Amino acid sequence: MKQKITIFFLLLVTSIFSQNLTIIDAETGKPVDAVAVFNKERTTSAVSDDVGKVDISDFQKNEILIFSHVSYAEYQEKKSVLKKNNYRVFLSKNSEQLDEVVVSVFKNKEKTNRIAEQIAIVSSEEIEKLSPQTSADLLASVPGIKIQKSQFGGGSPVMRGMESNRVLLVVDGVRMNNAIYRKGHLQNSITVAPNLLDRTEIVFGPSSVIYGSDALGGVIHYYTKTPKISEKGSEVKGGTFLRYSSANKEVTNVVSAELQFKKWASFTSVSHSNFGDLKMGKNRSHGFDDWGKVPFYSNNTSTYYNDTPVANSDENLQRNTGYSQTDVLQKFYVPFSKNTDFKLNLQYSTSSNIPRFDKLTELKKGSLKFAEWYYGPQDRLLISPQLIINPKKKWMDNGTITLAYQNIKESRIQRKFGSLDRSYRKENVDVFSLNGDFAVLLAKNRNLGYGFEVAYNDVASNSYGKTLRVDGNKIIDFDGDFVVQSRYPDGGSSYLSSAFYVDYRQDITSKSTLNTGIRGTHTVLKAKWIDETFIEIPQNDIRLDNQSITATIGYVYKPTKNWQLNGVVSSGFRSPNIDDVGKIREKSGKLTVPNTELGPEYAYNFEVGLQKYFNNRKFRVGLNAYYTIIDRNITRVPYSYFGQSTVFYDGDEYNTADGEILTNLNMGRAYITGFTASYEGKLFKHWKTSGSITYTKGHTYRDDLPSSGPLSSIPPLFGRFDLNYVHKKFEGGANLVFNAKKDISDYNLIEGIDNPQQTPIVNPDATEDIDKYYGTPSWMTVGLYGKYQLNKNIAIQAQLFNLLDEHYKEFASGVSAAGRNISVSLQTNF
Repeated sequence: MKQKITIFFLLLVTSIFSQNLTIIDAETGKPVDAVAVFNKERTTSAVSDDVGKVDISDFQKNEILIFSHVSYAEYQEKKSVLKKNNYRVFLSKNSEQLDEVVVSVFKNKEKTNRIAEQIAIVSSEEIEKLSPQTSADLLASVPGIKIQKSQFGGGSPVMRGMESNRVLLVVDGVRMNNAIYRKGHLQNSITVAPNLLDRTEIVFGPSSVIYGSDALGGVIHYYTKTPKISEKGSEVKGGTFLRYSSANKEVTNVVSAELQFKKWASFTSVSHSNFGDLKMGKNRSHGFDDWGKVPFYSNNTSTYYNDTPVANSDENLQRNTGYSQTDVLQKFYVPFSKNTDFKLNLQYSTSSNIPRFDKLTELKKGSLKFAEWYYGPQDRLLISPQLIINPKKKWMDNGTITLAYQNIKESRIQRKFGSLDRSYRKENVDVFSLNGDFAVLLAKNRNLGYGFEVAYNDVASNSYGKTLRVDGNKIIDFDGDFVVQSRYPDGGSSYLSSAFYVDYRQDITSKSTLNTGIRGTHTVLKAKWIDETFIEIPQNDIRLDNQSITATIGYVYKPTKNWQLNGVVSSGFRSPNIDDVGKIREKSGKLTVPNTELGPEYAYNFEVGLQKYFNNRKFRVGLNAYYTIIDRNITRVPYSYFGQSTVFYDGDEYNTADGEILTNLNMGRAYITGFTASYEGKLFKHWKTSGSITYTKGHTYRDDLPSSGPLSSIPPLFGRFDLNYVHKKFEGGANLVFNAKKDISDYNLIEGIDNPQQTPIVNPDATEDIDKYYGTPSWMTVGLYGKYQLNKNIAIQAQLFNLLDEHYKEFASGVSAAGRNISVSLQTNF
């Protein structure tokens, strides 16, 4: 009996004096085991158990405890503060120590101080501060990324002089790039609303080992918000967001709800934005008084008819730029067991008709060419179940299996002035994919990753024409049908990609890390043309079969605590897709026709990076420089289409002799080189700052090629500088954004991607573009920002963009940027 009393007494004393702390994953709400907890002197330590519990009673009251885990950013806090937080610690990917930030863009969690590639991270806090209208505007704030816009409802990211299908977009581990991602300018980056994002991670340069084809310029990985479970039982959280912007009378509403339980969680969010016509800046300090102005516009709609353009009462208002967009995110999170989690990810994005502004301002013989030119609703559906496993076996420490179905719908509707014929071109893409990404912890500082990917694209391209029946200004019906050339093979097409990769990372010493990897990829493209009314296809039933092996090797060296040197040698490739091989389209008086014999292009990249840290690694100065060789470069060049000297398309005639017929060809080698210099971090207790400058140059190697000269999509020198102040409930700041001039001689004037006709005209009588146009004028804008937290549940934010109301266009853009713009938003949480 005495023995039982003694045991009971000891247990009682232990429970009273022990101080158990729970360590929790900030993203999922699950407990985290194997977290090392120690003091600065490392004289006292402990490790969390399999339910995230750790006894910290051996630590002194005022000691600073350090929490360290390979998959989380290092966290430090005083023991006395931990008591106030009910002995709960939430570990996340972010840290004030910039080299301790954890990223997932390499398919497995890894700290930035072990990564050789240039990377960038936009956290949820940064997204809230930037308050971008679209995800393209969000990307524009990232050092090294430039955004092009043909119309306001879009945004094509440029990374290291590459864009569109040379840049890979990913959302929650699922590849967004599909078989019709075109070369030129893509607007798909806006189909993920920024309000739904938890963070965005970007890796620059060829990343084909991890992601396969298309990742030549880099990878942009969107991570949407995920619900987390609650150890308390059941909790309901929600929030609203409302924003108004003056330059385009934007109104954005977001409503979110999160249900948290012990065994499952749900997150639902609906975002709707309505954008009016965009007003450009009035201050034309570039010296071109009429550049960008809109003297006339088309007021035609799907139901309204007007056979003449309408005078614009405000020439700085860009008529036909407004549109609306709705995005829905539904995500379920269910931890099946301690080692197995399940996520179901449902996303839907749709828009109104989006006017193609650059086409609706295009002139023919001094008058507007198009009465109608707009994209139909841009629809994107994603259904993706994901299984996260942690078997802790020798052959697999953890892994993620992602199954996904995507449906993408696009359409183009156009009609010329003086015609009643309206043409429709519609595309439907079904994408089925399966990804497996696994990791093995071979030793404390040795990691092996491996995985596979299979993706199948089924493309249906449909086209037809309708002749309008008009009564006055009202379109009342159709009088008949006519044949229209489809954009892609009308008999259907498919694109299958399968791959396997291995990635290895090892700390050779405490100061150096080696990264290596290899990937094998096999692609099969099939396409069939049926209707040859306009263009005869010599081989109308094709199959292209390509294989590629890509590899990378990176080295990280940290000679001291505050210096990091990186070096990367990597290869990448891009296998031609349906758009490269089979597209037929007209732009700026030139017709692009199919090439059924196109082969892959390859990239060989060499880069170095330097990082210097200050203020206990809370401030960083960096430089990343690279040189990329593109072999068998796919470029659009003048072409004699299988002996046909003339091709009729959409009622117009195109001649080979005049260089009006183009096609994609593999044309020798080209190079792209450049650098990004940047800094970020804390200046003082309440002050933060960041800034960057990016330079890019690209050219072909040989002067005897028809495509010799500057490469397309090479932006001019550009940069951004931010200064922020944070104290208690107030946050404020200012920014300066600039863009240097790009001379017309540095444009690619053959492919048509750089849009020289969107720059100022200096000699209207000239017959050659190089003599007629100026190029991109330099520009600079200043902005202000302020946020006040009224209480823990309500915050109000205001931004002032383009303070000096400057007029400018981003390089290769068809739409002028917003003038002075006041944006006010209200955010609530409950």
